[in-house]
Amino acid sequence: MPGIGVVLNPRSRRNLRDPRAADRLARRLGDVGVVRQANSIDELYRIAEDFRHADIDVLAISGGDGTNHVTLTGFLDVYAGHTMPQVALLRGGTMNTVANSVGVRHGRPEGLLGRLIRDYAQQASMPLENVERNVMRIAPTDGTKAHYGFLFGTGVVHGFLAEYYAGGDPTPLVAAKVLARGVGSAMIGGQTIRRMAKPFRGSVKLGDGTSWEERDYLAVAAGTIAHIGLNFKPFHRYDELPGRFHMLGIHTTPWSFVKDMPRIHRGEPMRPGKTFESISKRAVVRSADGHMRYMIDGDLHEASGDVEVTIGPKVKLVVVR
Repeated sequence: MPGIGVVLNPRSRRNLRDPRAADRLARRLGDVGVVRQANSIDELYRIAEDFRHADIDVLAISGGDGTNHVTLTGFLDVYAGHTMPQVALLRGGTMNTVANSVGVRHGRPEGLLGRLIRDYAQQASMPLENVERNVMRIAPTDGTKAHYGFLFGTGVVHGFLAEYYAGGDPTPLVAAKVLARGVGSAMIGGQTIRRMAKPFRGSVKLGDGTSWEERDYLAVAAGTIAHIGLNFKPFHRYDELPGRFHMLGIHTTPWSFVKDMPRIHRGEPMRPGKTFESISKRAVVRSADGHMRYMIDGDLHEASGDVEVTIGPKVKLVVVR
């Protein structure tokens, strides 16, 4: 190295079903770099320190959205004050929302790694194609560790994922079925939607000094990418201003929200009177009962006290040709 450093999470659902994934990636990578498995958070930080010392050019992550955000958090912590390598998302998980949103082509991890190696070898004449996206820093005020991610959400965002993960082995098909059940339940006010869309009662203080009142919200959510999953694009203003995230305080009913889902799928704003919006670099989300359940890039988190969301550093995401 310098070269390509691959990080693989052997405990991800997909890799647990495919224990030879790391060997295949290592064979494909050859002497262009190294594959490392992160079996724990401590090991991830050691890998990040090794990769920084070796000055790798590209960090390739074989995992889904959850593995990606945990890996990026570790590397951003270790690289603080140093230039991060470019990041290639190899789609090694069941949820690949960030990869979809930035245009990473579909394929298996070893296939995408092979294309990355080809493009990396041609850098002298054709630099790697990449897009830049800011991450957000999501930091609970109770001292729980801060994480970096492209998506944040409370309320139905957390509730949908909790329902999704409870439905067995998570796949896009399972996600679509959970969504369909939720839509059907919203039509009749059934138990599923009441469980999935339990209101988040709280308030939001924005970085410009304005606030969103304490009330019941269907969701408070933010993103630095357009998509949130299943090709829905609620954060269509994510790139309206540099160094900002698009934040929504959705305060309509579940059924009224369902009726606007075609608009959200097209990347259009919800109809007036259904949500507060802000293009912000900082927000403090406060739960009325002092307990927060929230999502970061598909991972579920809980904390006591407020959660501060601030704009984080830019990350260069490789778009494999």
